[in-house]
Amino acid sequence: MFIDTHAHLFYPNYQDDLDKVLQNAKDEKIDFILIPATDLPTSAKVIELIGKYEMLYGSVGIHPHDTKDWNDDCLLQLKELASHKKVVAIGEIGLDYFYDFSPKEKQIKAFWKQLELAITLDLPVIIHNREADEDVLSIVSEFSKQGLRGQFHCFSGSLKDALKIIEMNFYLSFTGNITFKKTDDLRAIASQIQLHHLLLETDSPFMTPVPHRGKRNEPANIPLIAQKLAELHNVTTEDVGRITSFNTFKLFGIGKKAGTSFTYKLGNSLYINITNRCNASCYFCDKDGDAVINGYNLRMGKSDEPPAEIYINEIGDPKQFDEIVFCGYGEPTIRFDVVKQIAKYVKENGGRTRLNTNGHGNVINKRNIVPELANLIDIVSISLNSSDENQYAEMMKVGKNYFAEMKNFALQAKAFVEKVVLTVVSIDEVEIEKARKLVEEEIGVEFRIRKYF
Repeated sequence: MFIDTHAHLFYPNYQDDLDKVLQNAKDEKIDFILIPATDLPTSAKVIELIGKYEMLYGSVGIHPHDTKDWNDDCLLQLKELASHKKVVAIGEIGLDYFYDFSPKEKQIKAFWKQLELAITLDLPVIIHNREADEDVLSIVSEFSKQGLRGQFHCFSGSLKDALKIIEMNFYLSFTGNITFKKTDDLRAIASQIQLHHLLLETDSPFMTPVPHRGKRNEPANIPLIAQKLAELHNVTTEDVGRITSFNTFKLFGIGKKAGTSFTYKLGNSLYINITNRCNASCYFCDKDGDAVINGYNLRMGKSDEPPAEIYINEIGDPKQFDEIVFCGYGEPTIRFDVVKQIAKYVKENGGRTRLNTNGHGNVINKRNIVPELANLIDIVSISLNSSDENQYAEMMKVGKNYFAEMKNFALQAKAFVEKVVLTVVSIDEVEIEKARKLVEEEIGVEFRIRKYF
């Protein structure tokens, strides 16, 4: 359920009870632990530990505190150590201007060289940053253009810096610091970062979360951090574990991608993954990428599409959910007969339904399907995406006539369902207020903005 992406288990204060520490982690549903080294001796120790324990993975690197003795031979040794099959990153590396353990010029040189090594080996990096924001972000920005990826661990910076890091396709992680009494500002930032940009870490033996502050930290405390993130995002701890575990797999290759979910729960709604097929190809849609949302794998070929009975069995009692939502990485009206079968079951058993669609169902099915929504679908949510037909066609890779089809679908649906909502994605090129005016004044339905990232 959980992965601790940062635990220094080579520290001497684990040498007498490491087996118990690992069992404690397993008892708390921690599946894997990543151990980042801090210098050459601890890199060797990491290799020893990951060879001995199946649940452990490692990274090798030289922490900024230990770069005072950096030379080119260090790079050769790190390259050799990184060849181990369970070494998944270069790290912990970075800059630390809070302490004066190593000269700045040495820190920068070692950081730069290790980033180059990561690019050469096609490995992600684990970055330490303390009071060196400007230099770290500037250097990482240069390497991100070359495809560098990685994790900013123990994040304690500003929201502005967090967004820059995300824009560079890096992940962030918070430690027990988000549970401390006087870190309201940090919690506010954590609440603004969507979970698909986050990893979990303890930074053991440091940064012990409440209520264990003052004691040695260990990976078994990961659920306390996950619980705090869950509170901040109004989701379950299980949601945090599933999402961050997929993020860890995506970045470090630890664990595995989950099997296809035909249904998936978000909040207290159950979503129905009908198909990955779509007549459109929106550039911001991930259906041809990972096809993952909140840690759920929605990848599905046409031959994998299940019959209505499979979905109905997974739904069970629809009244246990706020609503049943037809929504995946595809256009559900492509399998409109299946949608209707499921919706009929839901309505007959006291549930509520929502159809998320691009509004092209009439063209797809070669008939007017809107009247068939009556008594089956409560809410229709349509992806408007743009108020300009030319931009709409370009964004979705469809003909210009589809814009009028979508609007007509929305206008007709008002007569057959309880509510119609039109949505746009919050990207710079979309004129939000123009879209709002079109939806509310011309079409006369509800308008909603969907976050892009």
